Amino acid sequence: MRFFLWVFTLIAAIVAAVYFGDLNPDPITLRLSQETSTDVTPIYLVLFCVAGGALAVVLLFGVREVRALIINWRSTQRRKRDEKLQSYYNSSVLASLSHRTSEAISQLQKVLALDPTNTRALLSLGNIFRREKHYNEAIRLHRRARSLEEGNLEILFSLARDLEDAKRYDEAIQVLEDVLKLDSTNPTALYRIRDIHIRNGRWKAAHAVQERLLKTGLSEHEVRAETQVMTGLKYEVGRQHLERGDLDLARRYFREAIKLDKGFVPARIGFGELLIREGKLKHAAESWEKSYVKSGNPLFLQRLEDLYLEMGEPGEMLRIYQVALSRNDQNPLLKLALGKLYYRLEMIDDAFDLLSTLEGLQDPTGALHKILACLYIRKGDTESALMILQEVLNRPRPVSAPFGCTSCRYEAWEWSGRCQACGRWNTLAHVLPSFGSEDQLRETLRVPVHPQPYPGVASPFEPV
Repeated sequence: MRFFLWVFTLIAAIVAAVYFGDLNPDPITLRLSQETSTDVTPIYLVLFCVAGGALAVVLLFGVREVRALIINWRSTQRRKRDEKLQSYYNSSVLASLSHRTSEAISQLQKVLALDPTNTRALLSLGNIFRREKHYNEAIRLHRRARSLEEGNLEILFSLARDLEDAKRYDEAIQVLEDVLKLDSTNPTALYRIRDIHIRNGRWKAAHAVQERLLKTGLSEHEVRAETQVMTGLKYEVGRQHLERGDLDLARRYFREAIKLDKGFVPARIGFGELLIREGKLKHAAESWEKSYVKSGNPLFLQRLEDLYLEMGEPGEMLRIYQVALSRNDQNPLLKLALGKLYYRLEMIDDAFDLLSTLEGLQDPTGALHKILACLYIRKGDTESALMILQEVLNRPRPVSAPFGCTSCRYEAWEWSGRCQACGRWNTLAHVLPSFGSEDQLRETLRVPVHPQPYPGVASPFEPV
């Protein structure tokens, strides 16, 4: 429509020019410069102007149409390119999910060949290289992605994971601190920093991060779980100060741990060790005895036995065992522990009389059978000793570790406040002897104990 309008206007202009040219036949002097001029009839001048205007209009519309064509071509090319990039990326995702790692890497490299600034492809390719343990390449790709999108938290977390897996812990912490500069209460970054400190035994630093984590607005359930972690960290900081001889700081952290969890055994044992370090052996014994009465945990009995024998007061330990048995005379662990103490004190007859009543008891550590075999030998009954030892050797698993984790079932030969397998605190306990079958023996690592009032113990040094 516009074209016809333009043609009609042009024809009308020409007709008008011819008409007015006939009415004005005299030439017009047209000055081209100060020295140059020419005579032109009006009709030619009008036609020249009309032609010039028409040419200008054609050029204007032509440039616009060409520009529109170029824009459309570029848009089409960009769309085709984006479709190809998306196709390559989708193929890489499917290949990765199908564990076709080489194909996934190839598809992502095609994406980057078309678009070197594609952060999504850089991120994915870096994650694949990290899973394949090519940490340096993963770090290079994620740092390149970070330079393109400085504030992208996903890229920062991936880079931190690369550095952490490459055991470049300080650099990983620095990247996670950069996350906290963008989001000061980001719990994921705090979790990761804390776990790195724990992995490296930096208990003081982990404790400081845990304090920040507990202020980030966690849910009630998360607060309970993280408070348990805080209890363990306070114990570790206290133990570290105890090893360094900083007794006042050790006392502070042990007390704080017990305040958070009154049933936290490692801190109570640590507090007793602190009193021993200060030379207050009697007070340490009273503290552990009171803790045993409250918790019923046999770990305190073991510590008390060693302490009283070191103090040269085995009678006190015998008293504790006898009082405990008077309250629970069917507890095989107490009988076994007292029998072992009798044997340790060379009270052979008492040890034999007590331990021989435990016939049929399944002791995973093998201590009962070894002591009974030794007692029979001391009494001259070698045949019975050999029968007992033969019975132990014929078992599928004659000897087991004396401690087990109540959380992950990890077995340990020595007690510690933290399980080396799952990393949880206050979970290592004695594997209890039982009159059940061997298959059921290790299913129950700790029997529930209902503490009763015990008027014989009063310790002014009890931490809580």
